[in-house]
Amino acid sequence: MTSETSQTSQTSDTPGRAGLEHARRKMRDAGVADAAVDVFSRFYDLLASGQTGTIAEADVDPLTDVPRRADLETDPDAARGALAATAIVKLNGGLGTSMGMDRAKSLLTVRDDAPEGAQAPDGLSFLDVIVGQVRAAREATGARLPLVLMNSFSTQDDTLAALSEYPDLAVDGLPLDFLQNREPKLRAEDLEPVEWPANEALEWCPPGHGDLYAALHASGVLRALLDAGFRYASVSNSDNLGAAPDAGMAAWFAASGAPYAAEVARRTPADRKGGHLVVRKSDGRLVLRETAQTPVEDQDAAADIERHPYFHTNNLWFDLAALATELERTGGVLELPLIRNEKTVDPADSSSTPVVQIESAMGAAVEVFDGAVAIEVERARFLPVKTTSDLLLLRSDVYALGEDYRLTAQVDAPLVTLAPGPYKLVGDFDARFAAGAPSLRDARSLEVAGDWTFGRDVTVTGEAFLGDGGGTVPDGAGIGPEGVRA
Repeated sequence: MTSETSQTSQTSDTPGRAGLEHARRKMRDAGVADAAVDVFSRFYDLLASGQTGTIAEADVDPLTDVPRRADLETDPDAARGALAATAIVKLNGGLGTSMGMDRAKSLLTVRDDAPEGAQAPDGLSFLDVIVGQVRAAREATGARLPLVLMNSFSTQDDTLAALSEYPDLAVDGLPLDFLQNREPKLRAEDLEPVEWPANEALEWCPPGHGDLYAALHASGVLRALLDAGFRYASVSNSDNLGAAPDAGMAAWFAASGAPYAAEVARRTPADRKGGHLVVRKSDGRLVLRETAQTPVEDQDAAADIERHPYFHTNNLWFDLAALATELERTGGVLELPLIRNEKTVDPADSSSTPVVQIESAMGAAVEVFDGAVAIEVERARFLPVKTTSDLLLLRSDVYALGEDYRLTAQVDAPLVTLAPGPYKLVGDFDARFAAGAPSLRDARSLEVAGDWTFGRDVTVTGEAFLGDGGGTVPDGAGIGPEGVRA
């Protein structure tokens, strides 16, 4: 089925029909893959028919009693064999715009140090650490272990330039990346593709990370992986350095015979929001419920970490052959649930035209496959960086970088809260921590309410607080509940 021949379920007099045809033409004119146009068309039909993708609490049961990674007993030979059939896929389409970046977020420096014998005069980026983890796993197991990135048009050039520093990384016959698709933003009032002459790039948006499947299929990378002898994929976000290659997990997934597996972790009060797996009452399938899919009246129940004890880490595993079979059956259109995301065409201008972005979640594929499973993993496999507060923590001595490029917590990680004004943007953040991150190993928390610049060798202890007055923390100073002390 191609975008030229596929038909939508709407009739000619259905509201929004013209909007769909205009959107399809715009996508084709921009060179968007036929399979991606078909996926968009399916979601447009759902949107125009009034579907919102919401999942009511009354329709689901909590997920309980999942196997634990910590309890796995793995035969070393089986682990090596499973990893040898595994590819590492990283979602790398984000620019980090919420942190003031204009290039791939994965190129942001995350560590100033490097394992013994490694050269990193300018520090290590997320991408450097990911490559280090893959190369270390190859050396330890003998696996070919390809690393394949899903880039966006905005991240591809800079990312591939950075990867050129690693000439041994590519696996014969496989690309280092493939491109995610793009789609038009739709005017909220009539679902027509929005026009924004002031910046035409803002007329487009990514389809959410659920686009992974269509992009794998349309790019030919899925078939290339299978032809090269790979059977499994381990997928995660490039800003989550906890999701390192794991031979034990690969062996568990291979032995399970499942087509798909989601990694979940125990929720804490800090995880009250965000996606979590539930069990649909009507058919017993696992379903991912994102915050945007939760009705307002059900938000308290969804945020109850006793009732819903696991959150979705966005680390997942799938059987490449099972995925290929499903995509061939559906003509490349994996039947994921819709997420309706309401924004303005210019995210920085709340007065600009209201738009709807059609999105889907990568983890929502859990409901597509018969026999999909979940596994509880340690919190160490979930170390995302969404804010500069997260970044400060990973740059600090709370974590140690091993020879295998894994980040290991040396103590329980404290809660870091930096004032958004002075610290939200990476450039401003770096200027205030030019001498490096303070020591946080003895801290339970650090709250910085004002504009403070940190000197060298600063130590934070206990429940530390810096008020909104701002100033400079001198070299060698300590910070505690009472503020700065000499």
